Amino acid sequence: MADRETRPTTVWSRPERGARGPAPERSRAQITTAALALADAEGLAAVSMRALAQQLGTGPASLYRYVGSRDELLDLMADAVAGELDLSATPTGDWLDDLVGLARQSKAAHVRHPWLADLNDRRGEVLGPHAIDYLDHALGILSPAPGTAGQKLEVIGLLGGLAVLFARRESAATSSGDPAARAAHLAAVAAEGRHPHLLAALTTADAPPPADRDAQFVRLLRRLLPAMLGQDERSDQDDWSDQDERSGQDERSGQGES
Repeated sequence: MADRETRPTTVWSRPERGARGPAPERSRAQITTAALALADAEGLAAVSMRALAQQLGTGPASLYRYVGSRDELLDLMADAVAGELDLSATPTGDWLDDLVGLARQSKAAHVRHPWLADLNDRRGEVLGPHAIDYLDHALGILSPAPGTAGQKLEVIGLLGGLAVLFARRESAATSSGDPAARAAHLAAVAAEGRHPHLLAALTTADAPPPADRDAQFVRLLRRLLPAMLGQDERSDQDDWSDQDERSGQDERSGQGES
């Protein structure tokens, strides 16, 4: 019973190298990098100890010197993706801008590694060192924001969920035909008159302007996150104006560099 109670609960709780035996030929980081490449190329189902060993030019049994199971390997892979996020920037004090920037990084990571969402769905999110760094960084960004600690943790959770949702939509959009054609089809159906609420939503004077998915993602975050923390919602028009202003600044900056 005592051994069970003191047994490490995650792969990070156990030293990478045992106290005895020969020096390892590889590191967990090298094995994880190879597993990431395999998952990116062939999907999560392709990541087995046998397939990974074949890619590394070794036997499956040798990999168990570094990880205790495939589940531990999957945990290492998820945390490695969390390590791709750049957390080096000091918070500016504008918590919403900083948090939106972090969310865009998270979405981009899920687009690069579409298997990650499925992994978290199946196993739940196991917090490794990089994921804990991310959580602490996000809480630091939120330190000047209103709301309780519990509300801020909920905001971070929602941010992650939306990043996954929009990453999936972005990945699906690349293989589901022309967005303009889909929009034209929806408009044509609405114009038939059998869906009056849809027609009104598409033709109302204050309907949102056309935007790409990233702009939709940012606008949704800017509306939801302050509301979750008890701030007054900003109007959609303010959000669009801010986005237009930032876009103009980016364009002017690019022209100055050129």
